[in-house]
Amino acid sequence: MLRVKLLEKEARLPVVAHPGEDLGYDLFALEGALLNPRTTVKLRTGIAVEARHPATGAPLGLLVRDRSSMASKGIATTGGVIDAGYRGEILVLMTNLGDSAVELKAGEKIAQMIPVPVLTGPVEAVESLEDSARAEKGFGSSGR
Repeated sequence: MLRVKLLEKEARLPVVAHPGEDLGYDLFALEGALLNPRTTVKLRTGIAVEARHPATGAPLGLLVRDRSSMASKGIATTGGVIDAGYRGEILVLMTNLGDSAVELKAGEKIAQMIPVPVLTGPVEAVESLEDSARAEKGFGSSGR
């Protein structure tokens, strides 16, 4: 369940085209913006949210990710981790990776917000860790 508070009268509720099938909720730009080449802008959505698991009511975090239509234009969504307890406005960081400016219009779908379970817990300092098959192998150790 996604509870949404509209912070501005022009703000739009996130949408999901196919509930139960689509992974994320589409987010809309509150205001238009010009994304110059190789620059990052912070776009307002005009909403604050609270995400909960529909069956258990457990709090959920949210990941803000690219929409494929934006990525195809060379626009990347960066940052994008929303903690379960955050109740401020959802802001979207977007970077133009291309060589030409891109105009975004107010009300345009700009990113998607994907609910994720919160699995963090206390951190414990220990003297040793359990053995594993991988052990300390990393950075290409599994082959190409």
